[in-house]
Amino acid sequence: MTTILRMPGEPGELTLPALLLRNAEDHGELPALSWRVGDGTHGTHSGAWHTLSWAEVRRQVAELAAGYRALGVRRGEIVLLMMGNRPEHWLSDLALVHVGAVPVTVYGTAAPEQIAHIARHSGARFAVLEGARELRRWEPLLVDDTARLEKLVIVEADTVAEPAEEPARHESYASLAARGAELYDPAAFEAAWRQTAAGDTLTVVYTSGTTGDPKGVVVSHRNVLLNALALDGAVELPDHVEHLCYLPFAHIAERMLGICLPVFRASHVYLCADPAAVAATARELRPAQFFGVPRVWEKLAAAVGAVLARLPEERRAAVEAAAETARAYVDCQERGQRPAGLAHAYAKARAEVLDPLLAQAGFDRLVWTASASAPMPPDVVRFWAGLGIVVMDAWGLTETVGVCTTNSPGAFRLGSVGRPIDGLEVRTAEDGEIEVRGRTVCAGYLRADGSVAPATDADGWFATGDIGRVDEDGFLWLTDRKKEMIVTSTGKNVSPALVENTLKEHPLIGQALVHGDGRSYLVALLVLDAELAPAWAARRGITGTLRELAGHPAVREEVERAVSAANARLNRTEQVKRFSLLSEEWGPESGELTPSLKLRRKIISDKYRQELDGLYHL
Repeated sequence: MTTILRMPGEPGELTLPALLLRNAEDHGELPALSWRVGDGTHGTHSGAWHTLSWAEVRRQVAELAAGYRALGVRRGEIVLLMMGNRPEHWLSDLALVHVGAVPVTVYGTAAPEQIAHIARHSGARFAVLEGARELRRWEPLLVDDTARLEKLVIVEADTVAEPAEEPARHESYASLAARGAELYDPAAFEAAWRQTAAGDTLTVVYTSGTTGDPKGVVVSHRNVLLNALALDGAVELPDHVEHLCYLPFAHIAERMLGICLPVFRASHVYLCADPAAVAATARELRPAQFFGVPRVWEKLAAAVGAVLARLPEERRAAVEAAAETARAYVDCQERGQRPAGLAHAYAKARAEVLDPLLAQAGFDRLVWTASASAPMPPDVVRFWAGLGIVVMDAWGLTETVGVCTTNSPGAFRLGSVGRPIDGLEVRTAEDGEIEVRGRTVCAGYLRADGSVAPATDADGWFATGDIGRVDEDGFLWLTDRKKEMIVTSTGKNVSPALVENTLKEHPLIGQALVHGDGRSYLVALLVLDAELAPAWAARRGITGTLRELAGHPAVREEVERAVSAANARLNRTEQVKRFSLLSEEWGPESGELTPSLKLRRKIISDKYRQELDGLYHL
């Protein structure tokens, strides 16, 4: 729990602007926001860090707020944002909140039809875009009679090479900011944000849409700050802790971790505009906390594993011995035991073997590591435990404003998603669906007419769509998404995530999709791991691209052994009878993953319909 911060009122009655004022008054000289400058781009891996203090942040937010008011932004209206993790995005979000508007971030990977749906559904008149790439997808909406869009603000206006079709309906961010600096009126600024109440809408988060159109989840200041208070009470972090911000702000996790929690904690945000630079940035910053969705932890584990595989045999043996000690120590921690002899052996293994390795990755100062969004593969959890890093699985949804349950260093069960945070109740229905109730659950879903459709039943319970169980110690264990459960032709229920995670325990298999709804047996689409597969092949004298490796007989034979090994750990209904080995990774840009890296099962199944059907024709 953060103890060095003054609460300027009851948490349930506070707003984000009230906390920003607290930060400027009490911690004004401390760093608040840093980003790369140099080489002409914000996403560069190199270049110096530019930093704003909390006092400077509030002044820039105030000036930007004046700029947005001059643009015509009104209290209560939605303004859409599509930018990467850059200062203009972070500062604009807070500036719009101070105007009383509702900032809504749209995923940068959203297709034109998804953008059009959000623009029409939200009724937004303004959108703030990064540059030419975004403009191409948004500009048609300026002349679309079904949308209300009036003007686009362009941050990188110099990247827009061709004349705009509607030049009067474009404005550069630089001119907006300059106008705001000229028009800034301290009294008007203070009066505007003080009109905002805790129950007012802070943002609307459009779900990433694994199926169907995104739904707009209405989130209030009260939802956010009560969730922040509960999460802060469950996790002990250093004062003014730094946060490496790289996930999209359109995702509830980064909106909480990268904007709301830093304002609540008066902590320091490092913006990482290029997700590919996360590993390099972590090595430089050596953060005390790190959050990643399971796919991020998988990719990092694969990268570290590839490095370990290249170590001399004697060195690898020392690392594995230290890893076994670390796993034994974590196992004792999990059971609440602290054997002195093992603690001494673990401290020695950390000091002599593990910490030097972790230092190379920038992970030697970590005190809190977490994951959410989907179940963590057990082998990935074990891998990091072997390095002395316990990835604390948490669980939540956009509708629960982020974290709903979490493990913590003082109470965790590997494989579970922890216990409910303070102020939330969790129960399971007769069919195993998890239901939650509490003040951090959202009000509901935005309707196109601006009204809100309730998300809960008459008693306040929200049906999450996840299947799971609560054990005797109060820890929640997830099975799968209710709508994604496979029901075979024999009527058996199968969790595809369970099977997929078991398949992915082999280092060659980076991604997997299990298919079999209404069929007599399961089949799978498998994708080679882009980092570990080439390393595995090189050790056996095999070279080639990922496509070439997927067609190599030795690789195919090893994957067959991996599937057989996975099947040996699964029951008969869960076993994969046939598979197809694909040669290209799935990602958000190609459409198979959501921006939060979840499988879009229907899109994958439709894209590979021929391969899947072929697996059922012997």
